[in-house]
Amino acid sequence: MLWKRKKAEDPVSDDTWLIVGLGNPGAKYEATRHNVGQLALDVLAARIGGRFSSHRAGARVAEGRLRAGGPKLILAKSNGFMNTSGGPTSALAKYFAIPAERVIVLHDELDVPFDTVKLKQGGGHGGHNGLRDIAKALDTPGFLRVRIGIGRPPGQQDPADFVLKPFATSERSALPVLLEDAADAAESLVDEGLLAAQQRFHGRSAQ
Repeated sequence: MLWKRKKAEDPVSDDTWLIVGLGNPGAKYEATRHNVGQLALDVLAARIGGRFSSHRAGARVAEGRLRAGGPKLILAKSNGFMNTSGGPTSALAKYFAIPAERVIVLHDELDVPFDTVKLKQGGGHGGHNGLRDIAKALDTPGFLRVRIGIGRPPGQQDPADFVLKPFATSERSALPVLLEDAADAAESLVDEGLLAAQQRFHGRSAQ
């Protein structure tokens, strides 16, 4: 179902952004590598004083501004599993009248080393089912991505198993800094644009 945009007393303007953190629902998954996008979104929510509440689009949503009078952020976590992220993302984009180029997705990335953040717009999904579903639902891959590096699994471990495991003990001390870095990257995309944000974050690690 397509939700109509609300009749807002505070009309949506060009400084409103939808930021989606990808992950799976439930305590079983909340601390796993696949949920690092939602963990980073929690950091961003704390910064803007946003509290998540249920939205009829099938997501939990928090709203706030980067600073007084600054860009408005709509932060969202789907209530469903990773591979069904597209429906809620599309419904929220329509509800708040936000175009794909102002949608930012925070997600885990196997092809980026752990403790590293990379930024891009558009392109393929690289086998990531959450990205695949969002591109299909938005009818474009042209949304922005904060690619939070989790690295490749060791040895012959199946990547599908690897992403559903908690971070290794050796990674946990660096994880809070990585999440702050990912939240910084999302803010930079909003404030500075893609090119400036890439110049700031590429080649830089969270440690």
